[in-house]
Amino acid sequence: MWWTGPSWLSLEEPLMQKPQVPETTIEERKKEMYYKEEIKDLQEKGKIKIRSTLIKLDPYLDDMGLLRMGNLPEVRVNPGRPFKFSAVDYAGPIQIRTAKGRGHKSHKGYICLFICMKTRAVHLEAVSDLTTSGFLSAYRRLTSRRGRCSELWSDNGLNFVGAARELTVMINQAKNSFGQEVAEQLANEGTTWHFIPPRAPNFGGLWEAGIKSVKIHLTRVIGNTTLTYEEMTTLLTQIEACLNSRPLCEMSEHPDDLMPLTPAHFLIGEPLMLIPEQNYEEICLSTLSRWHLVQKMTHHFWKRWSAEFLHTLQQRQKWHTKCDPPKLGDLVIIKEEDTPPTRWPMARITQLHPGLDGIVRVATTKTKSATLKRPLSKLVLLPSDN
Repeated sequence: MWWTGPSWLSLEEPLMQKPQVPETTIEERKKEMYYKEEIKDLQEKGKIKIRSTLIKLDPYLDDMGLLRMGNLPEVRVNPGRPFKFSAVDYAGPIQIRTAKGRGHKSHKGYICLFICMKTRAVHLEAVSDLTTSGFLSAYRRLTSRRGRCSELWSDNGLNFVGAARELTVMINQAKNSFGQEVAEQLANEGTTWHFIPPRAPNFGGLWEAGIKSVKIHLTRVIGNTTLTYEEMTTLLTQIEACLNSRPLCEMSEHPDDLMPLTPAHFLIGEPLMLIPEQNYEEICLSTLSRWHLVQKMTHHFWKRWSAEFLHTLQQRQKWHTKCDPPKLGDLVIIKEEDTPPTRWPMARITQLHPGLDGIVRVATTKTKSATLKRPLSKLVLLPSDN
């Protein structure tokens, strides 16, 4: 009976005391329920097993014994202008010719990759060597088109260390050459350079992944062909457009909006679209002009890289883990053959077709011009908050 209990039981419901359970207690119980093995490993060994699903999140135990994950750096999550916070790395070597025609010598060249820490947009430059002056020239081209880098991350390459020192000397000399007002402005426009620890490429995973996307496929596409500096610059610029056209997530949940958010939206305010051309992949090399050869390499790179990119978005778990089924209205990429570079066939799911066991394996989608019925293996869901 309520009259034998606490006095507040006789009060009306809005005035009754609410049970107080600390949020940390609830959080601790949830983590113990799902990550009991990981917590035990951290307590006993200080690290978790490689097969754990948390291995990439750098888990640790705080002072209260709660399981915590490593946070992303602030420059990765706070809004800001593209390439204001960037990272840089090199790929190569590649062979570059001095001019067209026979009898011209070739020399080693390299690819300088800049990646925006916020939007993951990519900027590629061809450089002739690994010297400090070669990098400063590429850095000048970047800042002239994308804006100044407030902070720059890189490994401990000698060209990067020398460039950081050279930029500091240049700004100090400029301060002494101009008036006080200009000197104060230059002081605020300096670039702060961050170097990751030596022999620790895992600290630069963001730009190492970008280098991997370019280097592996570009090496296979070029093969033994030696391009001129102009041809290499054209090829890298078109590859840059392909990388910056990749869908990141949906722009809105409106059923008629098929436009995904891409890194290009942060750069130019709209998706990047290369001029569509004939696919030269099936044409013999001997009959192609140098221009057509570069376009063939662009198509070849697009075919290889886009297939790998879609595969990373469509990873399937083993039957031990139940995957969430797609929902009506989800924005998807339709896997089609021979799509032109920078073009992604987008659609919305309008109907699901479950099998006799209740599992959905087929869906009807609506594009801008047609309604298509496709298996889920041909539909790639974009990442979402849900």
